[in-house]
Amino acid sequence: MKLDRSTALITGASAGLGSEFARQLARRSAALILVARRLERLEELRDELMRINPALKVHIHAIDLSKHKSVTQLCDWLAAEAIVPDLLINNAGVGDRGPFATSDFGRVNDMMQVNVVSLALVTRKLLPPMIEAKRGAILNVSSTAALRPRPGLTWYNASKGAASLASKSLALELAPWKIRVNALCPVMGATGLLEHFMGVLDTPENRDRFIATIPLGRLSEASDIAAAALFLASDEAAFITGVDLPVDGGRTA
Repeated sequence: MKLDRSTALITGASAGLGSEFARQLARRSAALILVARRLERLEELRDELMRINPALKVHIHAIDLSKHKSVTQLCDWLAAEAIVPDLLINNAGVGDRGPFATSDFGRVNDMMQVNVVSLALVTRKLLPPMIEAKRGAILNVSSTAALRPRPGLTWYNASKGAASLASKSLALELAPWKIRVNALCPVMGATGLLEHFMGVLDTPENRDRFIATIPLGRLSEASDIAAAALFLASDEAAFITGVDLPVDGGRTA
């Protein structure tokens, strides 16, 4: 896939990794369909991307991906516009922390809806045109939590484990149509969620203890994850499918 000739649909695109994926693809002139819940953030990102590349084709859609009706409406719009994404980045995700014994199953359900159900819905709806074209790449953003679970994150670990295992299964199922499916497994970066996932206050001392578990000695940056995503989406990775790619500075090793 030549990225300047590709059309990419990115979920969870309004911030964090999703917005960085969009920036990097915009620099390579890929057409973009950006999906998230917050319209204002999507509008700000679209304006930023147009400054990066004034010739860019970019569409934004503020929808709740956990709702079947919303996903159907998005795919109906794609069909009406004759737009066939050949790169799908399932990035939308949320986290929750707490002891298993006191799990709030309302929050567990919400997390599963976003991390697992929305991934399934979007992928299912976008597959027919990919299958017809016999090409495409799907990237599911998983986590090192799928490979090396941590206590206090049982249901988050489980949701990302589902994303990783689904990626492997889909890779096998879709290989006859030359559609590649891979999972990205980033370690936590310096975002607003760092304290939440560490389970302690984000102090220099606690951050240093977390960084000490990463052999390369730093937290991840969004650009690290985006670089791996661009590689897996490109023709250079034409023979790579069904992998969990840790982008973690050696932590899972």
